[in-house]
Amino acid sequence: MVRSMTSRASLPIHFWGYALETAAHILNLVPTKKVAKTPHEMWTGKVPSLAHIKVWGCEAFVRRETHDKLAERSEKCIFIGYPKQSFGYLFYRPSEDVVFVARRGVFRERELIFKEDSGSTIDLEEIQESPDDATLGETSNQQEEEVPVGPTGISLPLRRSSRVSMPPEFYGFHITTDGDTFVSDRTLINLDEPANYREAVAGPESAKWKEAMDSEIKSMYDNQVWNLVDNVPGRNTVGCKWNFKKKTDIDGKVHTFKARLVAKGFTQTPGIDYDDTFSPVAKIKSIRIMLAIAAFYDYEIWQMDVKTAFLNGKLTEDVYMNQPEGFVDAKYPNKVCKLEKSIYGLKQASRSWNLCFHEKVKEFGFSRSEDESCVYVKASGSIVTFLVLYVDDILLMGNDVPTLQDVKSWLGKCFAMKDLGKAAYILGIRILRDRKKRLIGLSQSTCNTTLLSIDFDLLELVSSCGEGPPVYN
Repeated sequence: MVRSMTSRASLPIHFWGYALETAAHILNLVPTKKVAKTPHEMWTGKVPSLAHIKVWGCEAFVRRETHDKLAERSEKCIFIGYPKQSFGYLFYRPSEDVVFVARRGVFRERELIFKEDSGSTIDLEEIQESPDDATLGETSNQQEEEVPVGPTGISLPLRRSSRVSMPPEFYGFHITTDGDTFVSDRTLINLDEPANYREAVAGPESAKWKEAMDSEIKSMYDNQVWNLVDNVPGRNTVGCKWNFKKKTDIDGKVHTFKARLVAKGFTQTPGIDYDDTFSPVAKIKSIRIMLAIAAFYDYEIWQMDVKTAFLNGKLTEDVYMNQPEGFVDAKYPNKVCKLEKSIYGLKQASRSWNLCFHEKVKEFGFSRSEDESCVYVKASGSIVTFLVLYVDDILLMGNDVPTLQDVKSWLGKCFAMKDLGKAAYILGIRILRDRKKRLIGLSQSTCNTTLLSIDFDLLELVSSCGEGPPVYN
């Protein structure tokens, strides 16, 4: 696959690594002869979608952010793969020799598919087989297929290997076999989550889902998310739906039934219902570096979670939404919701929440890091406090407990918070700490596997992260 991809695309040969990762990504989304399901489905329990697959190496026009009204709105790049930790595509910009991630682009796949000649500069020599070589090859094949004959002219049976065929153990700890049927362990258990409102209220766990929906609607009213107004003919109205999720702990046990009212943001009109949508989040490597610093200097590491975070962001646009299913006002069934606050699913929801949070922590004296938009620091003499934000998950690190308590109290006044105590599990990463030895263990597996212990005596990693131009924007 890699050979055919690189020979067709007009890219240097050193891009073979991106072609290899793309080939592996595609193979994980298609079934194999051994297993009826795809590797992605065996691992996550969900049927994968192939709608995002593009022809590797094709040209693409990617939107370019510029304040010049007469400048070009897009630039020609080359599609080279899929990012591992985010949605979107990897593009190569030849003019600056950089690789970056973008959510969307206009792909020119047909031009590459119907190109008559290969875009690669590698010359492939055609090897022509001579008649003598062909005759010799046929003779050798016939000799290999001859049945061995004993000294008396009696044909002997062909020798067969006595080795027992053992099928490979797919996916290590996550898959076991029971006869011919694959059985998944507790990390792949189907939690039987309802797909829509009707399934939730008709299922055996309807009482718990109803309680979760009531809690979500109460949060909407407490935050004054919308007001009911008359619907005007011709006005664009955004739909909404219920999403249901069972939250599990680090042992895979269900502890919370979560119902989330989500707006159908794909029905919003650009320029009318929303404008800017970009919102930063902390990089995983930044979180690991901050944990390294906290472990080395023996800082406290606390964790908090913002309840209904997106409902705190204020909208600057006029957005109208249908009333949620199951909670339509009996007195005003034909009215629509005029959104005053952002709601999950809106294009600008994440940005509105991030701007709101940034203003609140600035009031308390935090300053944003120049290199990482979601890492904040507050220093007063020898007292230092760090705050790391990943959407609605917060890590607090510092060397003074009363100061950290003051930060918690301030955040509790600004938002509805959940105090999770000392950090033990965040973003799928399990944290195990030995403060005496200044060691910290990180694991992204919920199985009983050995945790990776990291000694952070060598902090050159932290100091070298800012050297040189970044490969990814």
